[in-house]
Amino acid sequence: MDLPRSSGILLHPSSLPGPYGIGDLGAQAYRFVDFLVDSGCGLWQILPLGPTGYGDSPYQCFSAFAGNPYLISPELLLHDGLLIESDLADKPHFPASRVDFGLLIPWKLNLLQRAFDRYRSSPESLRAEFDSFCVENSSWLDDYALFMAVKDSCGSGAWSGWPEEVKKRQAQALAEARQSLSSATTRFAFYQFVFFKQWNALRKYANDKGVKIIGDIPIFVAGDSADVWANPKLFFLDDRGNPTVVAGVPPDFFSPKGQLWGNPLYRWEEHQRAGYAWWIERVSAALRLVDIVRLDHFRGFAAYYEIPAGAETAEHGEWKAGPGADFFRALRSALGDELPIIAEDLGVITPDVVAIREEFELPGMKILQFGFSGPKDPFLPHNYVRNCVAYTGTHDNDTALGWLATASNQEREFALRYLRSDGVDFAWDLIRAIWSSVAIFAIAPMQDVLGLGGEARMNYPSRLGGNWAWRMGKEDMTERLAGRLRELNYVYLRGSGSISMPTG
Repeated sequence: MDLPRSSGILLHPSSLPGPYGIGDLGAQAYRFVDFLVDSGCGLWQILPLGPTGYGDSPYQCFSAFAGNPYLISPELLLHDGLLIESDLADKPHFPASRVDFGLLIPWKLNLLQRAFDRYRSSPESLRAEFDSFCVENSSWLDDYALFMAVKDSCGSGAWSGWPEEVKKRQAQALAEARQSLSSATTRFAFYQFVFFKQWNALRKYANDKGVKIIGDIPIFVAGDSADVWANPKLFFLDDRGNPTVVAGVPPDFFSPKGQLWGNPLYRWEEHQRAGYAWWIERVSAALRLVDIVRLDHFRGFAAYYEIPAGAETAEHGEWKAGPGADFFRALRSALGDELPIIAEDLGVITPDVVAIREEFELPGMKILQFGFSGPKDPFLPHNYVRNCVAYTGTHDNDTALGWLATASNQEREFALRYLRSDGVDFAWDLIRAIWSSVAIFAIAPMQDVLGLGGEARMNYPSRLGGNWAWRMGKEDMTERLAGRLRELNYVYLRGSGSISMPTG
């Protein structure tokens, strides 16, 4: 990609402040865009926007195409007349600094049901727009809405446990389900209409202000998803719809037993036979929502780690060949020569992974927090190449201050020495280091911009439950903080052309 030198902040919308239990697409999201503009940052990086399921992970969604209804703004529903003030009277006392998913989800779903009921009682103002949305997105929306309706009717159970005829998508059974569950399918489609309406307005606001949004495409999809249910031939499944092999990564220094993700694996030969049509549609859909995408677990396109289904750890798997450059040639043919993709090339990187990234001129990722093993470490800024995206850390890492508190003595001492830091302002020492590097993009998680400790960590990859909950405070977006970023963006030529020399 031919990209301008820029900077940005990594912050998922769920981490925004606000009174409704979770960050959403309302006023505080617009305020955050304004904060980015004031700071001279031109990038907002987010996590996947899909509808989260078990574990609340944005990397395990019910659909690779749908949006997360929990991010819908009640304020905007009020503005559109889909809610009235009394609908919010039963709002629980939500914690301000974390998402309590157990408290949030039933309240939010009940609220969205009220909005749908109000739409049905007087649909004239939105009917044409809703109908148009359903037609334009029918390639994924029809299956997703039915999937969610059937799941709802089956007590939220995984599709592999549904009645046999529906599980195997027999035509008559699907037709009967669509008829008997028509109200529910329309409701789930309506939630998507509202999500996309709110998101598209927010993205337009950001783009009009000169802010580009970096999205995220997980390489794998959840087994319990509309994608797998609707396209079983594209995945390694048995006759009951259960995976025969699953995804993960082998043991390493950080995970002695490896990481067992459990996602079903692709039958890449089937994807190739179909011209990678499902994947092309998936990437195209993502690029209708964001400006650039981070392609998660990029190395899996060269080779992926296959673990037998039922294994308790990732210790006994084997590497299998992925689709390689053939996949990216198909993407380039469909989307154009300049693929707006960032390659998440972390982990065990072999020459074939590097060759694919370089052939398609995709920027890779550099995580400064990984770099303090010694001067030759490729994650140190003096070893960067221009075509990369530099981060202090990611959603899977501890915060900068959390890392400093738990690092080995050797790494800690080298980090302080390398940064010429006394540790008092360590997170900003990291930020300055990547901002000053040659990397085309420099991005810091909001937790590091705020100088927070390990209590603000977003995700522990090896821990089930208690993740994805951190939220910033409404008082955190200060002019002083924006000014501090604005100075770095001026000094290191990462801001927009409108940034002038800070004074005072």
